[in-house]
Amino acid sequence: MNIQRKNNYTRIIIFFLLILSYTGVSGAPVKTELNSGWRFRQWRLNNWYPATVPGVVHTDLIANKIIEDPFFRLNERSVQWVDKEDWMYETFFDLNDEMFDKKNIRLHFMGLDTYVSVYLNGEKILEGDNMFREWKVDIKDKVKQKDNKLEVLFRSPIKEDIPKWDALPYQYPTGPDQSQQGGIFNKTVSSFARKAGYHYGWDWGPRLVTSGIWRPVYLEAWNEAKLEDVFIQQKEVNKQKASITVHVDILSDKDISGAQIIVKDKKSGKTYATYTADLKKGTNVATTDFVINNPQLWWTNGLGEPHLYEFQTDIVLGSQVIDSNISRTGIRSVKVINKPDQYGTTFYFELNGVPVFMKGANYIPGDNFLPRVTKQKYEKTILDAVNTNMNMLRVWGGGTYENDIFYDLCDQHGILVWQDFMFACGMYPSEGDYLESVRYEAIDNIKRLRNHPSIALWCGNNESYDGWFGWGRKEDYTKQNPEYARVMWKQYADLFHKLLPDMVEQYAPGAFYWPSSPYGLPGQGCDDKNGDRHYWEVWHGRKPITQYNNERSRFFSEYGFQSFPEFESVKIYAPESGDWAITSEVMMEHQRAGSYANNLIEEYLLNEYRKPKDFESFLYMNQVLQGDAVKIAMEAHRRDMPYCMGTLFWQHNDCWPVASWSSRDYYGRWKAQHYFARDAYRDILISPIEKDNRLSVYVVSDRLTATKGELTLTALTLDGTVIDKVQKTVTIAANTSKNVLSMNVGHLIQDRSKNEVVIHARLVDKTGKIYTNNYFLLQQKEINYPRAMISKQIKSVDGGYEVLLTSDKFARAVFMSLNGIDNFFENNYFDILPGETVAVKVKSTLSVSDFEKQLKIISLSDAY
Repeated sequence: MNIQRKNNYTRIIIFFLLILSYTGVSGAPVKTELNSGWRFRQWRLNNWYPATVPGVVHTDLIANKIIEDPFFRLNERSVQWVDKEDWMYETFFDLNDEMFDKKNIRLHFMGLDTYVSVYLNGEKILEGDNMFREWKVDIKDKVKQKDNKLEVLFRSPIKEDIPKWDALPYQYPTGPDQSQQGGIFNKTVSSFARKAGYHYGWDWGPRLVTSGIWRPVYLEAWNEAKLEDVFIQQKEVNKQKASITVHVDILSDKDISGAQIIVKDKKSGKTYATYTADLKKGTNVATTDFVINNPQLWWTNGLGEPHLYEFQTDIVLGSQVIDSNISRTGIRSVKVINKPDQYGTTFYFELNGVPVFMKGANYIPGDNFLPRVTKQKYEKTILDAVNTNMNMLRVWGGGTYENDIFYDLCDQHGILVWQDFMFACGMYPSEGDYLESVRYEAIDNIKRLRNHPSIALWCGNNESYDGWFGWGRKEDYTKQNPEYARVMWKQYADLFHKLLPDMVEQYAPGAFYWPSSPYGLPGQGCDDKNGDRHYWEVWHGRKPITQYNNERSRFFSEYGFQSFPEFESVKIYAPESGDWAITSEVMMEHQRAGSYANNLIEEYLLNEYRKPKDFESFLYMNQVLQGDAVKIAMEAHRRDMPYCMGTLFWQHNDCWPVASWSSRDYYGRWKAQHYFARDAYRDILISPIEKDNRLSVYVVSDRLTATKGELTLTALTLDGTVIDKVQKTVTIAANTSKNVLSMNVGHLIQDRSKNEVVIHARLVDKTGKIYTNNYFLLQQKEINYPRAMISKQIKSVDGGYEVLLTSDKFARAVFMSLNGIDNFFENNYFDILPGETVAVKVKSTLSVSDFEKQLKIISLSDAY
């Protein structure tokens, strides 16, 4: 018996020693970031200054007090010289014994912006021309153990590309390239550089053409073999099973027989697949299949848990793990259903076999200086989408393929991503070296992003197709010279209809590629029956905001309405009282659509509302106008499901402080539109609409199961008198829109005038959740809003205060504010019914007395 126990004990010891020898990655690759000791200088001058890497030259110049913050007042104008200069960055580094002794050593540049030459110990090792690419350079035979000098020389993108512009007999149409602001007259050179288009200026952004080491630089070293990439290809997914193929890219420095690839669940340790491969010197792709039965599926925000699996992939030689990779992904099926029906051609997303109405916004980069977008800012940006009941963000093509953290957060929170390739509003010289550069750009980014369950589709560009066929560019260039038009279209087709779809098919098989946004039918601009649509007749077309109720699309991927930031935000970048007029020099500098847009805001405001009494009131009313306009659109699009299956307003965020179409300003402050979107995007929407003197009440549900609710429709005067009340039990069907009540308006409001009435709709579902909406029968300027007396009660709560507000009369768009922006109002721009009490939590660090002193409360009638 004792001998048996001893033998068992010995077996256990041997077993654990084997486990330890397997799990210890003693020979694993080593990696270190080169982020210290950097300095920079103007190439033609001698003064060196400390630099931050990752960073860009503008932020280094600001840190060294050579330029002022370009976002403040008129400072952008004074920094236009920066992009005409060449800039040198350098650092020195050593290698420790472990790294120096490895057989393979390389430099890995995650992002260099844009035209760049890299030197190691005086020898050129890299020539780059694409901000969106990664660069890997073998330096084993060039690196020393001590005192290595790394130099990175950035050439001016303006000086680099002006000769290309000059050499052509025609010019490529571009987005809103603000060449005049940059001091280069009409030379719109942005289309020649593989660089973020918005850096050259846009109709919501400044012209700040950056250079720099904008993403990290790593030193990587390894022996024998390195695991370069793991692709978790989901071939077939349903609730019963997920069929998975794992593609493992391995870089080997010699022929190796019998390498084991093991794929397992990181949390549980369960092994999914073991595969033996013979590696050849160079790049190898090893492939293996496995099935997960009854997988936990990944769902979007509001529909279920966005469950994530962690797959660990190991390369084992003998008994030693020589490299390991963790791939975090969700198991889901995402399809885009684009097929003919009785109306035209559908465009909708099917998640795990369920058609899902997309509710979201268009996303632009969070700053003109991309390395300034911190993890905290990314988290707030994504959570502000999650907490507004969104399930999709569109990464717009004039910015950048986002940092990994952006997609990680979307994965974690159930936000699908419509991913544009980085082309917007123009035509491009896509041939020769340029086209080849884009090929590698596409490969790098498809491979980097393809495991993210949030990626829903890849789209070729923003508005380039519609610009050619819908805006008259094809006709204009054909009139100018048919050969120019032919060349330009061939370049377009080679890029967007050949190269990019081929890259998606090759590197993300099964993913959906969409040639452009918007795109409907070949050879024509977007329309209301096919594909996706960008609708701008409200705003650019000057149609009234009620026109949103009449417009249809299979999927609205862009529409929007401008507003300025709130006054507390304006005071940060325009602090002088002389700046406080929308036509002031400073406010015009921070309105990149120019007097055209300012005139539109004023025109719409006076068409829809009464005249504001001062600048601060104008900013407030402009936000209410924007919120009302986009609320009308969001509700109309949701009422029209399943004909329409998506609404993505323009835009979620800003890259600097500016008047724009954003629902959150540069500082992350929610505008009225963002608060309104939260209600309009809830899982159930109750939406009254009047047409031909009949009021219809729609109930729209995104839920995947049916439910019941009690609907109450109340017509009341603005002083609180109830005119009529209708109550009805309604069945709320799953995943659909339904008109549940229709009645004559005259019957509902009786002998009352429409200008003294509000219709209050209220739905309580069987769980007790409450959904409300207020509807007006006339334009806002025609409603006789009384002066409302709003009383307040303030209670201290964790993190701030709870404010209880009660109004004697109907109070429209009640807005609360404090000094500065170091606060957050859980709700704002809300209506208060007569006699009703509304509770709002406010995050604030102010003392009770300061909070009471500073708290301002106004409603719409106070701004007239």
